[in-house]
Amino acid sequence: MFHFYINLAYFILHCYLFFRIRDNFISKRHHRLYAAVYLVLASVYPFVGLHPSGNNASLNLLSSVSCYLPPFYLYVFLLVLLFDLFLFINLGLKIISRDKRNSYQFRVFAFGSILILSAGIVTGGAINLNTIRVSEYQIEVPRKDSKLDHLRVAFAADAHFQPDSPLAFAEQFVGKVNALDADILLFGGDIVEGGGLNGKMERIEATLRKIKTKYGVYAVLGNHEGYGRREPDGFFSNAGITLLKDSILKIDSAFYLAGRYDQQLRRRKTIEGLLGKTAYNLPLILMDHRPDQIQEASFAPVDIQFSGHTHNGQLFPLNLLIHRMYELSWGSKKIRDTHFFVTSGLRLWGPPVKTAGKAEIMLVDIKFR
Repeated sequence: MFHFYINLAYFILHCYLFFRIRDNFISKRHHRLYAAVYLVLASVYPFVGLHPSGNNASLNLLSSVSCYLPPFYLYVFLLVLLFDLFLFINLGLKIISRDKRNSYQFRVFAFGSILILSAGIVTGGAINLNTIRVSEYQIEVPRKDSKLDHLRVAFAADAHFQPDSPLAFAEQFVGKVNALDADILLFGGDIVEGGGLNGKMERIEATLRKIKTKYGVYAVLGNHEGYGRREPDGFFSNAGITLLKDSILKIDSAFYLAGRYDQQLRRRKTIEGLLGKTAYNLPLILMDHRPDQIQEASFAPVDIQFSGHTHNGQLFPLNLLIHRMYELSWGSKKIRDTHFFVTSGLRLWGPPVKTAGKAEIMLVDIKFR
């Protein structure tokens, strides 16, 4: 159903664009040529989706370029929509005359500006996606019986590593993490694409093994790890990452770390079923891939919860919709005695463009008081 809605949105967007671009910017004598060119360009993305590239160099190149087309069309659509709004306002305010509005120079300038601005937004979004930044937070939680007075947590999610992922990005990520001098690294799910594992992942696994922290690297599974025929335990083991599957670990008698299965798994335990009714004598940190049960977690003995999944919407203005879907779609929030953190993710699934949020590592300095 997800792919159905994506394809439906793509079709509706192009129906609007085709007619409004033709009527606003294309002279009547060029309508047939315009229709042919537009239909060819609009067909590139669905064509590539239906024809796996394999070892075909031309299809590989076309596939790489086509990934940028959906966000490009999205911003062309939004700017054409704004242009139509301007024309509507102009009917009453007469900001420009009809003759100027219909002139060749004005149409070329307006349409050219829309295309250039859309391409610029997509280019900036691609650069934003490939530039990892650190978001820093400081919080205090009850020490209880912990021997620690401070814990430095690095948190990331939604890397979506697969065989064709840029190794340079994985190296950039590991370098950033090691520079933070974190006590522990937590991965909040969707670290690897479950359906795309093979021997080519060895370089990424070797890179992730270079992560250096005091207490190690831990992760939970997201929804994308479940898209393969089986859970990708081998990847995590080879990368030096400990998986938490509806389980709890006591780390160095200093704090508890719990991790939940993603909600798509029917066998996933409830928060109460996972944590039980134990009176925890150490701070408790919980990882849950999706931040859709934060109210329930706030009533449990959870001091801190880390989540991902939302990507902060990935593309403006989709982030506005995501903000309405989740009580916390990105950032941090304290509910009752529980601190919640939701990252905008390292990378993404889909177009390699991020115009909402950032490629992010969260660094949380926790003071035990």
